[in-house]
Amino acid sequence: IPNLRSIFILSMLSLAIWSNQVVLAQSQIPLEKEESIDPPPLDQIPQNEEGEMIKYGRELIVNTSQYLGPNGSVAKISNGMNCQNCHLDAGTKAYANHYLAVHATYPKMRARSMTIETLSKRVNDCFERSLNGKTLKEDSKEMLAILVYMKWLGSNHRVGHRDQRYTIKELKFLDRAADPQKGKAVYEKHCTTCHQANGEGLAHPGIKGAFLFPPLWGKPSYNQAAGLFRLSRFAGFVKDNMPHLTSNHDHPILSDEEAWDVAAYVNSQARPSFKKQKNDWPDISKKPVDHPFGPFIDPFTENQHKYGPFQAIVDWQKSSQQKLK
Repeated sequence: IPNLRSIFILSMLSLAIWSNQVVLAQSQIPLEKEESIDPPPLDQIPQNEEGEMIKYGRELIVNTSQYLGPNGSVAKISNGMNCQNCHLDAGTKAYANHYLAVHATYPKMRARSMTIETLSKRVNDCFERSLNGKTLKEDSKEMLAILVYMKWLGSNHRVGHRDQRYTIKELKFLDRAADPQKGKAVYEKHCTTCHQANGEGLAHPGIKGAFLFPPLWGKPSYNQAAGLFRLSRFAGFVKDNMPHLTSNHDHPILSDEEAWDVAAYVNSQARPSFKKQKNDWPDISKKPVDHPFGPFIDPFTENQHKYGPFQAIVDWQKSSQQKLK
């Protein structure tokens, strides 16, 4: 694409300005009244050079493996999954990790790294964790296209706006530990058609190393540092979106208990580890209660931090904070 370098330079300057403006805005602008904001329709993509980059960014989200998977045409840096396996409908589906707010809310401080992270850093986190792969160069055409697509997708969003649809729904904690054995029965009833009995996913017939439906465990799946390895994230995602072909937020198929249990079953299966994970959560007091790797500030085991019950951990931490005050 002509003038790609000039587009990149302008975009990076824009991001540098956002680095100061957005962090300041997040700390000073109160959240607005809850209201729904939708992504712009595809027919509003401009018919120019920028529009071509937007289209390419969307294509990378939808068919990541075709370009960047084990046999990718651009690079071979990921596991065969596509970004939209976790960010459904190219990052536009409500309650399914959609992208509408990301450009407006990055850069921002993230407790997992205890640094102010740029959006390109966040994208590369997904490549290393959810796609169990390697990072994109920040000045690459592919990274720029993804950032331009996300910026366009959030063009109707305002800093400080609040919309619960932007994230995964938080389910109420169970009063017991999530049960992988109960979850296995849920999986066998609702999930094997797409993800197969052994969680290996359904291979794409035309693209070697790619999937029509992603693997949920094993080497080609997300690793232990991915967001969905936290039970609350996986359970909330499953509740509103799975089974994929028949369920949605307004008409869920699974109960809350079934969502927690099937999440426990999937995340009890073997999957890749992530060497850099030891650097996560440098302030251990900031770890989520369902981050299942110690050390912790509380006396609960890794097993309870993985499967629950979680309310006991929350109560202990609140009590401990009260004592410190």
